[in-house]
Amino acid sequence: MPVYCGGREPLFIAGLAFSAGIVAGNFAWRAPHIWLIAFLLAAAGVCIFYRRAPSLAFPLALLALVPLGALYLQLSDAAQTTPPNLEAFATGEGTVEVTAHVMREGIVRDSPFGGKQESVDVETEELLSGDHRLTAPVGIRLTIFSKRSDEDAAQRSGADSPLPVYTYGERLRIAAKLRAPRNYGNPGALDLVGYLASQGIRLTGSARATEIEVLPGFAGSRIGWWRSYARRSALNHIQRLWPGEPGALMQAMLIGGRAFFARELKTNFQRTGTYHILVVSGINVGILAFAFFWALRWLPMGETAATVLTILFSWGYAFLADLGPPIVRATITLSIYLLTRLLFRDRAGLNALGIAALGILVAAPRTLFEASFQLTFLSVIAVAGIAVPILRRTLYPMQRALRNLDSPAYDFSQPTAAAQFRSDVRLVRENLAVLCGFRAANFILRRGLAFLLAALELVVISFIIELSLALPMAWYFHRTTTMSLPANVLVIPLASVLMPAAVLAVALSYVSFGLAHLPALVAGYSLALLTGTIRLIGHLRISDVRLPLPGLGTCVAAALALGLAIVLARRRPPLAWLGIAGLLAAALGIVFVPAKIQWRPGVLEITAIDVGQGDSLLIVTPEGKTILLDSGGVGGGSHSDFDVGEEVVSPYLWSRGIRRLDTVAISHPHSDHIGGMRAVIANFRPKELWYGLDSPTPEFAELADAARSFGVAFRPHSAGDEFDFGGTHFRVLNPQPGAVAGNRLQDDESMVLHLQYGNTSALLVGDSHKRIEELMEGENPQANLLKIGHHGSLTSSTPEFLAAVAPSFAVVSAGHYNAFGHPRPEVMRRFADRHVQTYRTDLAGAVSFYLDGARVSAQPVPR
Repeated sequence: MPVYCGGREPLFIAGLAFSAGIVAGNFAWRAPHIWLIAFLLAAAGVCIFYRRAPSLAFPLALLALVPLGALYLQLSDAAQTTPPNLEAFATGEGTVEVTAHVMREGIVRDSPFGGKQESVDVETEELLSGDHRLTAPVGIRLTIFSKRSDEDAAQRSGADSPLPVYTYGERLRIAAKLRAPRNYGNPGALDLVGYLASQGIRLTGSARATEIEVLPGFAGSRIGWWRSYARRSALNHIQRLWPGEPGALMQAMLIGGRAFFARELKTNFQRTGTYHILVVSGINVGILAFAFFWALRWLPMGETAATVLTILFSWGYAFLADLGPPIVRATITLSIYLLTRLLFRDRAGLNALGIAALGILVAAPRTLFEASFQLTFLSVIAVAGIAVPILRRTLYPMQRALRNLDSPAYDFSQPTAAAQFRSDVRLVRENLAVLCGFRAANFILRRGLAFLLAALELVVISFIIELSLALPMAWYFHRTTTMSLPANVLVIPLASVLMPAAVLAVALSYVSFGLAHLPALVAGYSLALLTGTIRLIGHLRISDVRLPLPGLGTCVAAALALGLAIVLARRRPPLAWLGIAGLLAAALGIVFVPAKIQWRPGVLEITAIDVGQGDSLLIVTPEGKTILLDSGGVGGGSHSDFDVGEEVVSPYLWSRGIRRLDTVAISHPHSDHIGGMRAVIANFRPKELWYGLDSPTPEFAELADAARSFGVAFRPHSAGDEFDFGGTHFRVLNPQPGAVAGNRLQDDESMVLHLQYGNTSALLVGDSHKRIEELMEGENPQANLLKIGHHGSLTSSTPEFLAAVAPSFAVVSAGHYNAFGHPRPEVMRRFADRHVQTYRTDLAGAVSFYLDGARVSAQPVPR
């Protein structure tokens, strides 16, 4: 008796069921024996109904996979070994003697503080700190730096730099300051700890190049050394073939090189939805594998041999490239697809995806919750589950109809519509031949139609992928890639030329750089066209639409629309296009249905956002007006590529459902207060910018330019200004009228705001020092809540000032283990002596204070 097997994609459905179980095991925890009993009951049902009622056997088998997935996740978590305690080595204060070997070699670059720096991953052999010693292996991401004085000394001695490139397997003795990585304490923040842990990194640290000793011997595997040597050699050849920024881009695209290029270009790739081209991803693997497979078939070579060799080539490429989880997953999926294509032909798509997903989730079940895994598999689902079934009944018959065009007998093997299409093409060819001759007409018509159909196929696939990824793009990256469709339609063909030409050029360069010249030229021009296209599209304002976190209803609707589109794609064309219309409606809903903003009507909220060593306050007035005062930033004059406004502040605001800010304000133009404001303005398009003085600093000038470009109105304020905004009364206590901004003492130029709502109030003092505090003591500064000045340094919060303010609550924003020792214990003692309930962002994360007009309450923000 035939047994129902779940249609033509049983393994795909099985993968979904197992994934549902993993989700259940993570979010609906039950004791393992509960999941085991549920699995055994469902399995028993399968055994009972396998012969008696086969139509029930498959659904019960799927049901059994749900508790099995939940049980497997919990058992996998329990099997994880407990890592050693590293607290004694991770204070960030004392020096730790580290004996280790290099696992990932570094790239030397200019340090944001002058001199050079290099990021290297090492695995420890021994850690020593005082009486504490650890010999268990620990992964450390180490920043090795040299100061300008080190560089000068090296040049005087004839050396290029005191900072060499440390290579795989080298053993080092390092005097380092180590820290445990820490996530920002805000909802929506990047899980840096989890990201580093996935790469085997448990500590981060810094060390001066002069404090490093190279030890004799080699540690690591020979395979790892061969891979490292091959990568280093390939990277050098790439840089010789395409010097400068093109070489850095080629390195990133071809083998995941970590050379550096302009942040603006990276942002443009993100805005246009083409970032997958910039890094080694599934599409890079697919392009190269397709080119390699096509070349083997052209030789010609049998399909079996071509498939096996393409799989071997893909794994060799993955080995040479990053070998990170995304590239490994892409290569696994590609290998399974090629094998199932060889065995089952047209049934390969979703079944291959199901096999790949099951294999990956069995190896690492928590991979399911990674954004890269979800994006990769959703893209494949969109292509194999929606696009291909639709194209199979629309464009693909027309593409096949162009074969053997001169054979009327071939018409009888085609569907009626395809046969009619062939007849029409021949008729047009005859008319065109009168003008340009038969051979020219035949070439123009067949090649032109083939190109047109291929372009249309790319448009359909890109459009369906974009619609299918609308939800995860909004959820993880808060973007709607409005220009993704035209960008990918233009970029993917260029990448399809660029990648094979570049790989061919690198391969030929090992024989002769002269032989590599032509393919290198083709790849170089393709790269120039590609990046030029990205820059052009990325600079369009419409390319940068940012979105808050979608609501639960929107997420459910988008998931249902995707499932319905997969089901309808195999039905008649009107139903298939109805499924696409549902996907489009869901995507439009994500963009245009406003998210519910989290706020408390009739309450003044002030939230101190955890931005590390900096300041950023979200103010939500009783009438729902939103103000962001300061935006954090990397202090000390650093020019780091890390943008606190983009990576920390904006995700928190999006997690609150905020899409637009009414006002942004800056206390003073120090980088740890305004460094992230340009990104905030671009993302949230505020109406006004409040500030104290027109500062002559470059940082303020850049911020002012960004504000003007988005049409933000400038609103300067000085002491004595009073106004109502959103149901809250504002008083400005500093800067003093007539004050002139300078490059020094900018802390004392801080715009100080006193907010009053009913009988509750708050005083936000920026980085004001004692001199300004003395001026404010006579200006009725009393407030229930005080934002502690200058991150809790000794320059501020005098006993006299605290007596004048008499706060019940206080909050200080400071970085975890910051180099300044903020907040100072002496200052915190002053607040403790006055019984002020004090919160620290470095310990509590983001903290919200609610002023309802009668009383004040405080609540750390749940992460």
